[in-house]
Amino acid sequence: MESWVKRGALSSRWEDNTNYVSDSVSAEEDSDKEDEECVNLVELKSDGSDNHFYHGRLGPQLVQEPERVDRNGCVAAELSFAEAPLSSITREKCRQIEAALAEDPVDTLKLKKLALSEGGLVNDALRRKVWPKLLGLDTQAATEPPTEKELEAHAEYHQVVLDVDRSLKRFPPGIPYEQRVALQDQLTRLILRVIIKYPHLRYYQGYHDVAVTFLLVVGEADAFQIMEKLSTEHLKECMEPTMDKTSYLLNYIYPLILRVNPELYEYMERSGVGTMFCLPWFLTWYGHSLNQYGDVVRLYDYFLASPRLMPLYVAVALVIHRCDEIFSVDCDMASIHSLLSQIPDNVPFESLLKQATKLHEDYPPRSIEAEVQERFKKE
Repeated sequence: MESWVKRGALSSRWEDNTNYVSDSVSAEEDSDKEDEECVNLVELKSDGSDNHFYHGRLGPQLVQEPERVDRNGCVAAELSFAEAPLSSITREKCRQIEAALAEDPVDTLKLKKLALSEGGLVNDALRRKVWPKLLGLDTQAATEPPTEKELEAHAEYHQVVLDVDRSLKRFPPGIPYEQRVALQDQLTRLILRVIIKYPHLRYYQGYHDVAVTFLLVVGEADAFQIMEKLSTEHLKECMEPTMDKTSYLLNYIYPLILRVNPELYEYMERSGVGTMFCLPWFLTWYGHSLNQYGDVVRLYDYFLASPRLMPLYVAVALVIHRCDEIFSVDCDMASIHSLLSQIPDNVPFESLLKQATKLHEDYPPRSIEAEVQERFKKE
């Protein structure tokens, strides 16, 4: 039997502006005290089941959990949605975020500073309000999605469905199966809406890892506007017909490593490891590679409020942070690539984000552009 089957008709069981992680607690939030309004109270647990029957338009189908390995042999991380309790400082930050949102007009500069600061935007209830503001979006300007027939006629439809089916572990565990299917259908529709509206953009494997994060936090309607914006700006090189422009951008990491740690630069150059280890980091904003949901959305807070090449500066900070581990393995491509392709759970991201910001201030992209061009020519 095939390890996955086509789902039923693209579901409209959830409203476009509904999302599981944030909205499942709305009733509880209404009754919370003022100090607890910004606490996400969701507790998500896995039911441990692997196989399910779903009655779609193709009749009863056994849907199995697919292997979480993409075409490049990269294993997707299974997310943990556990949350830490909020401190009094964090609660005060929540109030500052709400105050910036209440300004007329909204204080976007203040929101960006709060998104960049330690802890980011705290929880998904606030992210749902702030993320569209960081990109200057008008969430009231909704557009009608394509029909199911238009979606299925797209050349990338079947590939998108396959990739969405591979993303099951990126959804919160423990949600009812029917709701998970609805989320998958929304994710499929969300991705196809963007590439149908912009025919010059090419879907790439990993795009769904970005889209699913926004879908879970802000719901389908707002996620479409966010993905539309990112696809035509931040991720535009990744959506070219070839990967040439993406490969070019990855070359920024080596001039930066050279400036901070020449010994590490020489070791990695001698190994021939290249840049492919950080390709999924860049393509998915690390969403494919991290095990902790809190780390993923924290990085998204940071990237949405930062210059668009900041994921590469974070990559440099991460590599430099792990320099001792790199020196401890053999100086060859396989050993270093294997080490770096797996990001540990205990990475101190708050510290790394500060380092990445400093790197960008000290060595902005234009300052190393000539070296990047030279490296790309050699490749």
